[in-house]
Amino acid sequence: MDLPVILVMIVLVMAILLFIFEWVRVDVVGIIMMVCLPLLGLVTPKEAISGLSSNAVVSIIAVIIIGAGLDKTGAMNVLARILLRFAGKSESRIMLLISGTVSFISSFMQNIGAAALFMPATKRICRQTNIPVSRILMPMGFLAIIGGCLTLIGSSPLILLNDVMRISNPDAAPFGLFAVTPVGLALVLAGLVYFLLLGRLVLPSGQGEEASGPMSSSLMRTYQDIGSLAEINVPESVKKTNTLAELEIRPHFFVTVVGIAKAGGGTNFTPMPDDTIGPGDVLAVNGAPDMIRKLAGANGWEIKEDLEIFAEHLSPNNAGIMEVIISPRSDLTQRTLRSSEFRRKYGVNPLALFRGNKTYVAGISTLILETGDALLLQGRWEKFHFLKQQHDLIFTEDVQGEILRTEKIKFAVGSLLLSLTLILIFHVQLSIALLTGALGMVLTRVLSIDEAYQSVDWMTVFLLGGLIPLGIAFEKTGAAKLIAESIMSMMGSVSPLILLTVVGLLTSFFTLVVSNVGATVLMVPLAMNMAGTAGADPRIAALVVAVACSNTFILPTHQVNALVMRPGGYRTIDYFKAGTGMTVLYLIVMMAAVYVFYGVSG
Repeated sequence: MDLPVILVMIVLVMAILLFIFEWVRVDVVGIIMMVCLPLLGLVTPKEAISGLSSNAVVSIIAVIIIGAGLDKTGAMNVLARILLRFAGKSESRIMLLISGTVSFISSFMQNIGAAALFMPATKRICRQTNIPVSRILMPMGFLAIIGGCLTLIGSSPLILLNDVMRISNPDAAPFGLFAVTPVGLALVLAGLVYFLLLGRLVLPSGQGEEASGPMSSSLMRTYQDIGSLAEINVPESVKKTNTLAELEIRPHFFVTVVGIAKAGGGTNFTPMPDDTIGPGDVLAVNGAPDMIRKLAGANGWEIKEDLEIFAEHLSPNNAGIMEVIISPRSDLTQRTLRSSEFRRKYGVNPLALFRGNKTYVAGISTLILETGDALLLQGRWEKFHFLKQQHDLIFTEDVQGEILRTEKIKFAVGSLLLSLTLILIFHVQLSIALLTGALGMVLTRVLSIDEAYQSVDWMTVFLLGGLIPLGIAFEKTGAAKLIAESIMSMMGSVSPLILLTVVGLLTSFFTLVVSNVGATVLMVPLAMNMAGTAGADPRIAALVVAVACSNTFILPTHQVNALVMRPGGYRTIDYFKAGTGMTVLYLIVMMAAVYVFYGVSG
């Protein structure tokens, strides 16, 4: 073992330790690799930064921009509505539906593209259903990787398979588009069952980079139960119709009506005192749960178990609760909310007023406002963005949500379809095709160029940018070949099934530290030669290598794992915890499927 091999092994161990113990952030590990490798002479300076311009990294940047454009126009809202219609609010059904759909899309589109496009919709669904995003993003990512094994165009190793086989054996018959489908289907089903049965044990329960709910935790501590949202049905048996002013809901029950869906049609999200409530109407109310129950009981109304009519309109995706401070220059000072027609003018509902150390709920519409008063407001995010532009009020937190450009949805979808057409029909290189779609988003003003830059997760970019030169060094120094040949020589004479199992294990290791393309190029010729010696089919050995290159779950080194790491709030230990079982299951199911479908002898 010469010095370069020893050095690259030391760097590899250092990278793994940094990932495991998280002494620095994962993207910093990538930058360390870009610096250390050329300084040690293991790669050239050009090779050290080549990862930043690689096909994989450029594709990730482009597809994130495309996903941001789709999200900005509300296209992901439409997708989220469709998925929720089938899945409801069940965590298991949502996980199965999203992960299964992404795995299918990965069969004809690179898995990183499928995962990135679905990530905005997944985050929206998690916010709307109050399911921790960490419970969904990792299964989605793992199934996106596995779904690449459904066809011969789903992942880079399978795309390369026939070409690499031909180099090793020009007479080898090429695999057809669906030759790998039986193995891929078995792996997808195994992955879905794994998370269905063990997901609650192996997945973290954190909320990721953005928490769900209509009100932040800091506001919840200040205003306690004021932010509880409920939906109330007015039964047909209630014959009387009253105005909100007549019912005096807020003075008696400290509850605010924030929405009225009329029995005859039409929904009002800023109810006024003269609005009426009658039989068949449905109300959305904010207040303390016990007071909401008293309100319903006093009027003979029915509290629904969950939001139905208002589920989407008042979901955390679309609406929430914010606190604002009245500024010294505000036109609202020395006026009341009622006299300034606050609800009608701004389209938001005042819930409470905080002055000094006291919180007021009843009678806030007639209180004379003073500089420094804090108002707790409920409304849709686009109304808060409008309110922020008026400069009458100072927001104590960043306004969530965004103003959607729904009029641009056809341009956003068109840009995506353009990229898919270039990939699937004209066979344009993935990075160029996706960059074309990303450019389309900017040129059609779906996104400004600044918004496009801001949408990119640069942590993912630098993580992968540093891992790619590590893979180059691993191959260039001969360390990968040395390890592979040493293991193969130690095996001696074994049965075809055992040989293929070892090939799968070895490939799974290399694909964690070397690019999956590098692992394919390295292992296919080696596996085919060893298979011929052991009496196994060299083509099946090559296929095992290509499929095993997707068995990369223990570390966040695969592009998809890196992509979901920050949005899901994952740490390396989370991948190790969930990925260990997935890795073992993947190997078992892969070899069982190869044994059953390709007639490999034991």
